Amino acid sequence: MSTATSRIALANLPLPASAEDSVRSAVDAIAEAGLAEAHVVCFPECFVPGYGAPSPGEAFLLNAYEVIASAARAACVTVILGTERFVREGRRITALVVNRDGSIQGFQDKVQLDPSEEPSYHRGFDRHVFTAGDLVFGIAICHEGWRYPETVRWAARRGAHVVFHPHFHIAEPGSYRPSAFADPANTFHEKAALCRAAENTCYFATVNCASDGSPTTSAVIRPDGTLLCHQPYGQSGLLLADIDLGEATGLLAKRAHV
Repeated sequence: MSTATSRIALANLPLPASAEDSVRSAVDAIAEAGLAEAHVVCFPECFVPGYGAPSPGEAFLLNAYEVIASAARAACVTVILGTERFVREGRRITALVVNRDGSIQGFQDKVQLDPSEEPSYHRGFDRHVFTAGDLVFGIAICHEGWRYPETVRWAARRGAHVVFHPHFHIAEPGSYRPSAFADPANTFHEKAALCRAAENTCYFATVNCASDGSPTTSAVIRPDGTLLCHQPYGQSGLLLADIDLGEATGLLAKRAHV
């Protein structure tokens, strides 16, 4: 059994003011993650160019990928960038994985779209696992991680120590404003995060933007379903966690008959 540990960083940052601002903010956070000796830094859903923002076009995104890759190389950190990309059918919500040397490891497209996203985006079809040194990880994006447990189990059954969960969740008018993680009075979302880890014996790392009154925050859940750490609600910054890869056995995921 592995006794290695890996330091991960979750970029709990404000929603960017513009597409250009999203790239600047990402570059700054990558540099900060490198200084903190993180092995991986993960951003919220569609952080570049910003969730719900007008599309800046394919040329902008391709250039942004190059800038992010250069930042990853300079900081020597693997980057999971919540973004979007253009395919033949149109746009997809995706996560770009950049190795610490600046090379592109691949994309994880969002396979299970929220119904509200279907007019703007096309769904993906394939799931992948990625590596960062000894760390093996999967990615489940927002809606699919909350509501479709199989998206997390797929990765855990294939050796993922942690499943990263980039999401975007802001307060609705008059909604409950939590101060404690998985508060029973809050929505089901953070309770689902606990379940995703416990039912698969893997870490679950969920990352949201920092916003006033947000119903969810960035957090890392242990493989036994208990909370390792979380970011104070609405507070911008990197959430750092050292995870013990030996604890992430994937035992329950591998025993599931699916």
